[in-house]
Amino acid sequence: MAQPDSKKIFFENLSGAGKAIAVLTSGGDAQGMNAAVRAVVRMGLYVGAKVYFIHEGYQGMVDGGENIKEASWESVSSMLQVGGTVIGSARCKEFRTHEGRLKAALNLVQHGITNLCVIGGDGSLTGANLFREEWSGLLGELVEQGSIEAEAVQKYSALHIVGMVGSIDNDFCGTDMTIGTDSALHRIIEVVDAIMTTAQSHQRTFVLEVMGRHCGYLALVSALACGADWVLIPEMPPEDGWEDKMCQKLSANRAGMKRLNIIIVAEGAIDHNNKPITTEYIKNLVVKCLGFDTRVTILGHVQRGGTPSAFDRILASRMGVEAVLALLETTANTPACVVSLCGNQSVRLPLMECVQMTQEVQKAMDEKRFEEAVKLRGRSFENNLRTYKLLAHRKPESELPTSNFNVAVLNVGAPAAGMNAAVRSAVRVGISEGHKMFAVSDGFEGFYKGQIKEIKWADVGGWTGQGGSLLGTKRTLPAKHVDKIAEQMRAHNINALLIVGGFEAFESLLQLYEARATYEEFCIPMCMLPATISNNVPGTDLSIGADTALNAIVETCDRIKQSASGTKRRVFIIETMGGYCGYLASVGGLAAGADAAYIYEEPFDIRDLQANVEHLTEKMKGSIQRGLVLRNENCNENYTTDFIYQLYSEEGKGVFDSRKNVLGHMQQGGAPSPFDRNFGTKISAKAMQWVTKKLLETFRQGRVFANTEDSCCLLGMRRRALVFQPVVQLKDHTDFVHRIPKEQWWLKLRPLMKILAKYKTSYDVSDSGQLEHVVRNRPKESDASVAM
Repeated sequence: MAQPDSKKIFFENLSGAGKAIAVLTSGGDAQGMNAAVRAVVRMGLYVGAKVYFIHEGYQGMVDGGENIKEASWESVSSMLQVGGTVIGSARCKEFRTHEGRLKAALNLVQHGITNLCVIGGDGSLTGANLFREEWSGLLGELVEQGSIEAEAVQKYSALHIVGMVGSIDNDFCGTDMTIGTDSALHRIIEVVDAIMTTAQSHQRTFVLEVMGRHCGYLALVSALACGADWVLIPEMPPEDGWEDKMCQKLSANRAGMKRLNIIIVAEGAIDHNNKPITTEYIKNLVVKCLGFDTRVTILGHVQRGGTPSAFDRILASRMGVEAVLALLETTANTPACVVSLCGNQSVRLPLMECVQMTQEVQKAMDEKRFEEAVKLRGRSFENNLRTYKLLAHRKPESELPTSNFNVAVLNVGAPAAGMNAAVRSAVRVGISEGHKMFAVSDGFEGFYKGQIKEIKWADVGGWTGQGGSLLGTKRTLPAKHVDKIAEQMRAHNINALLIVGGFEAFESLLQLYEARATYEEFCIPMCMLPATISNNVPGTDLSIGADTALNAIVETCDRIKQSASGTKRRVFIIETMGGYCGYLASVGGLAAGADAAYIYEEPFDIRDLQANVEHLTEKMKGSIQRGLVLRNENCNENYTTDFIYQLYSEEGKGVFDSRKNVLGHMQQGGAPSPFDRNFGTKISAKAMQWVTKKLLETFRQGRVFANTEDSCCLLGMRRRALVFQPVVQLKDHTDFVHRIPKEQWWLKLRPLMKILAKYKTSYDVSDSGQLEHVVRNRPKESDASVAM
């Protein structure tokens, strides 16, 4: 699909000629740092700059010598999937001294480096900013010492710095997500899922300690993702007497036939007197008060290890490219900036504004202003905490409002990981708001057959981590059975509908909206949550389930590429799902380091295929050993996976051989990723609150009557915020023949994949980040967190 190109910048105009950029990783390591380094190096080389590695962080900058090396295209090959940081990281006391920074300045000037890309936490970025502020004074001292010529002061007059935050704790203000956080959540959830099976077998209580000395993000989000019974974080210490309340909650859950309890503790958890709450204290408390068999698991550095998730690879690649663009555009008067993520959009924020706000959080916690600390953490953190409280702690029946409304929830279309988390969230929020919740089995097919029954709080326990659709889902559309569905709506007095599904769910909602003219039963609030691995629903940038599918694709591509290590040069042709939507092939290609991705939205012919083969042939003649090509299943009816495989096999003779692989339904299966669990949970909670609001607005004279466009909506992530959009208004934005939106934001990521695969291509910077301020960065609604 054509995209607006009013601000498209071509290769010739993106000039970094004569510039030298250095990249370093500092502080604690985080998965995805290598992907960021790779993106900086390749984008830097793409624009004609010289790029240098600084090994061992600031220590390498101070020591100089072999620690500062020029990077080549090949030097960052095969590092996308590697955890940690290949160029090394180290704490450096010497850089904190003036003498240390003087040595570092000399080493940079000797290599002609005046552009620094720093990947690290707030300490690393603060050090970089101080270095930048002292730069001209340091050069003056070096001239006085005779270490550099006087002309060098003029030539290297300003040091430009751009930061990227690499931290598994997600403790940096100004960005919804830091590089490494999603991968750390993957490690935590893998462990929690494994522990839950053994805990259930023996009716045990497990106390898990996760990282987060000063920030409870990992603990909070993992508790939300696994439905933990209790969570303890430093930003919101429990009230006095929390021990009794916790034990009562554990006991009540066990009495309700729950065979296990999970308590998640951040390593920096404290009480209201700033006294640490340890896992050992909690274990002894549970054993003493309840006599439950209780075990402690401390995850430790497992959370820092392992391969980066698809989300972290994409985030780091986008941020790395954005960092190079920021360095090219910076002037002597531009403040040092940090490249951040807001919703689904890149933004640039003044580095020191972010650092100051991050420091304010700790100050607020030290001064026991905990509510303020939560607010300073940002809307994403605040929203996570509110949602956890809403779902984990059931109010007594006497405290619940009595709305007397009946709300039905159903899944429509193909199964997608995260659907069950969305249903659980809807049921529990609905019950908390006083509604009677009904579950419909097997989509609209089950609806017209009367497969509708009330669903209670306890019925959805443990659903968050389950893949597929526990309610059952079918592709059946309601139009043919609309009279029978209306009959069932009457019989069960359904006052509102929540539909979780993909393109069929969108079409279904349109059909129900149109049926309002004939059947008053559909004149009720109706809302749809997009859930499909294809990510092909109009009105949203992201759908529940797509992240899990991307991780399945990326993990498989990693294994397939690894299978060729030690063999002769080989190219793999991989077919992905997605119907006519090329999201999985394109974004999966970016995350897996593909050389090409063929999709329906970007037509190609035999000349393009030939050019790709020649490009790979050229790369394979060098030190590159493996190539990866992704093909969306419906990209072209004639250029099939077999055809492309045979073409590559024939044309690559003598240079490389080819293999093909069709990933198939493995992309649809498996346990949902942390992202999909939390995205499903949070947007479902928001949707149910909207349903409640609409029910109250449209209840007149003893009945609900909603017949306006804005009472039949899709809730989607659009750039920076979650937005309710009337489905009838989305019709004009939809290609119904190919079941895709007419405009798709991710098409702007395709040039990144091509640039990182060494193609000369145009690059559209219309979505490139602009310098903003931290406070302005926050959307008005508390819903900007695609970043969980």
